[in-house]
Amino acid sequence: GDHPAFHTFLDAYMTQEEDWDRDLLLDPAWEKQQRKTFTAWCNSHLRKAGTQIENIEEDFRNGLKLMLLLEVISGERLPKPDKGKMRFHKIANVNKALDFICSKGVKLVSIGAEEIVDGNVKMTLGMIWTIILRFAIQDISVEETSAKEGLLLWCQRKTAPYRNVNVQNFHISWKDGLALCALIHRHRPDLIDYSKLRKDDPIGNLNTAFEVAEKYLDIPKMLDAEDIVNTPKPDEKAIMTYVSCFYHAFAGAEQAETAANRICKVLAVNQENEKLMEEYEKLASELLEWIRRTIPWLENRVAEQTMRAMQQKLEDFRDYRRVHKPPRVQEKCQLEINFNTLQTKLRLSNRPAFMPSEGKMVSDIANAWKGLEQVEKGYEEWLLTEIRRLERLDHLAEKFKQKCAMHEAWTTGKEDLLSQKDYESASLMEIRALMRKHEAFESDLAAHQDRVEQIAAIAQELNELDYHDAATVNTRCQGICDQWDNLGTLTQKRRDSLERVEKLWETIDQLYLEFAKRAAPFNNWMDGAMEDLQDMFIVHSIEEIQSLITAHDQFKATLPEADKERMATLGIHNEILKIAQTYGIKLSGINPYTNLSSQDISTKWDTVSQHFVPLRDQMLQEEVARQQANERLRRQFAAQMEVRDGGAWVTSEISHVSVDIAGSLEEQMNSLKQYEQNIINYKSNIDKLEGDHQLIQESLIFDNKHTNYTMEHIRVGWEQLLTTIARTINEVENQILTRDAKGISQEQLNEFRASFNHFDRVRRHLMKAILCAVPLQKRNGMMDPDDFRACLISMGYDLGEVEFARIMTLVDPNNTGVVTFQAFIDFMTRETAETDTAEQVMASFKILASDKNYITVEELRRELPPEQAEYCITRMTRYVGPDCPSGALDYISFSSALYGESDL
Repeated sequence: GDHPAFHTFLDAYMTQEEDWDRDLLLDPAWEKQQRKTFTAWCNSHLRKAGTQIENIEEDFRNGLKLMLLLEVISGERLPKPDKGKMRFHKIANVNKALDFICSKGVKLVSIGAEEIVDGNVKMTLGMIWTIILRFAIQDISVEETSAKEGLLLWCQRKTAPYRNVNVQNFHISWKDGLALCALIHRHRPDLIDYSKLRKDDPIGNLNTAFEVAEKYLDIPKMLDAEDIVNTPKPDEKAIMTYVSCFYHAFAGAEQAETAANRICKVLAVNQENEKLMEEYEKLASELLEWIRRTIPWLENRVAEQTMRAMQQKLEDFRDYRRVHKPPRVQEKCQLEINFNTLQTKLRLSNRPAFMPSEGKMVSDIANAWKGLEQVEKGYEEWLLTEIRRLERLDHLAEKFKQKCAMHEAWTTGKEDLLSQKDYESASLMEIRALMRKHEAFESDLAAHQDRVEQIAAIAQELNELDYHDAATVNTRCQGICDQWDNLGTLTQKRRDSLERVEKLWETIDQLYLEFAKRAAPFNNWMDGAMEDLQDMFIVHSIEEIQSLITAHDQFKATLPEADKERMATLGIHNEILKIAQTYGIKLSGINPYTNLSSQDISTKWDTVSQHFVPLRDQMLQEEVARQQANERLRRQFAAQMEVRDGGAWVTSEISHVSVDIAGSLEEQMNSLKQYEQNIINYKSNIDKLEGDHQLIQESLIFDNKHTNYTMEHIRVGWEQLLTTIARTINEVENQILTRDAKGISQEQLNEFRASFNHFDRVRRHLMKAILCAVPLQKRNGMMDPDDFRACLISMGYDLGEVEFARIMTLVDPNNTGVVTFQAFIDFMTRETAETDTAEQVMASFKILASDKNYITVEELRRELPPEQAEYCITRMTRYVGPDCPSGALDYISFSSALYGESDL
């Protein structure tokens, strides 16, 4: 067919609207509207041929008016119709009409000539709708949309400015008639006063439109106002058919508008093109300017000295790549797109091609961009290489400093150490130790050679890598190398000196050893001689002294041989001194193999030969004379001892004391004092004997075969007697005091004494000790704790550990480990007799103080003898309490203190 696009349009439309052929029942309202509209539409064309139809399904049955209708609307001739009136003639004519429709590219789905000839309403209406679509609507196109959408878009645009009109479709949007009135008013405002129309008068509005259209626009009335208003959804095909007539009616009026639109379009194209050109020029200028500014920055390849500055450069470059360049890439791209779009638009609108101003051609921009990328290409690589170089430099410089610092720390003081002359005053052992120490140092030095080489290598690399502070590095490196050479020289010099001194010392050492080997036995001989010469001999007869004199004469004969040995030994020492003097060695003066010096040997020899030998001669002669005198003294003492009868007297007196004295304490006291006088009276005899004994002692005579008694027997015996008597008298006095103070009977006291004596081992052994003249260490009358415990048990005390410990603190407060008779008596009397207490003393003071808690100085002086009153006044503390006179004293704390109690 001659309208190929129509298939598509029709298919789409039919499918979308669920075409009439698939609707078995056509809505009666729609059928009525379609029948009226389609009839009027057909008649609007048939009248041009001077005919019309009355009944749509009847009047097209023979096909004649159908062919005529198609000729009128298409302006083409159809084949001649068959003239006969038979059914097949009618079918043939209808088929001719249908074939013509098909030739226009229309698919007539399910529409057959038989149904049209038989007056099928649905088929007939469907066929007429197909004709309307093809010949009245298909050519309507607004902005390249399909016919239906084009017609709808045309209606929307024309009615857009009108109040209460909103065209969305071809059914309910037209029910109130305002859309039709608006369409007429838009093109012919003279025909309708739109402002007077009301939305609530749809029938009035529709009829106004129908009448004006028929009268002034030659559009026959194709719809019925009441049918449209009363149908929920008016028939779309009917309304489309009617509205398309308005489009065709006003198409002529559109021409002027189209012309105006064309001019506007042309102008708009020009304006847009000029705007694009300006934009291009502006963008191109900006981009080229940015490239011009950026290239020198990327071309600058002067490296920074610090890592930080180079990293900042890299950071700036990253910003450039990430932040600054991407928008420029887009700009460049956009520029090319804009340029191409602009040229295309110009070509399509028959305009001449755009020529940018000088230097802003796309090719210029492309070249500039290429230049930018060219310089950019090496920049990042250069930055990274530089950073790597600086990183390497920083690392090397740090490593250099570290190694230098370690090396310098090690070398500190080494030159001074190597320059020492400590070997000049060292012993052989010390020199050998210095030698070993020096060898250790040499191996340490060799081990450090590596580090010096590393330092030099790092310095060289820093120079090669163009390190910014190479001068400092080189100076430090040179200093280390110079110092290293010096250390090597000093090390060799020290080794030579040590080896030389060691050889000399080995010679001296050999001589020292030889000296020691000769000096030691000679010295021993001299020591022996001195010992023998000083030997403190004890002789008791003339014969004994005579044999000593003979031995001494034999010793004196060996002296000349000894003197030769002395000279040989001293000769070795002189050789050592000679070597030391010749080679400038400082001797410490100490021989490592012996403590003996040549001086010691000489001194000792002089002592032996010139001092001890003549001294011995003299001592031996004196002893001969002494032995003769001693014999005379022995005889004299023995004679005196016999005259004084000393030994016999002491023995008889001891026997008196050893017998236990009976009777009352007073009787015991008288007897004891009698003994004491006898002992004192014997002192004159002892003094005479002491005179003789002194002479014997001064002559150092320790034995006397002429008598059995010694002076010690007599003296110790007499002193023991005197002491024992004095102590015994004192004990009896104390017992009398205790008995009187505590009110203890003589019988009780005798019982205590008997018990104590029974367990007093010390006392029992006393007399025996005196007789043997043994000095006594323990004091008279004491028990150890075990004896004391046995004594208490014998007196009826039932003792546990705790109780015994308490008693021991009373009888032995100073923890001496012994109990005296006095302590025993005090304990026993405390346990058995009435005692005065702190409370009793306090009560007595309270009476003197007239019941007050304090006492005055006056009261004390009035009530007590002067001595006791002053004793209290000086020791009592001041009483502190309310309403007391200024001189008040505290007798309560004083009473407590008397008994060693802090607080009662």
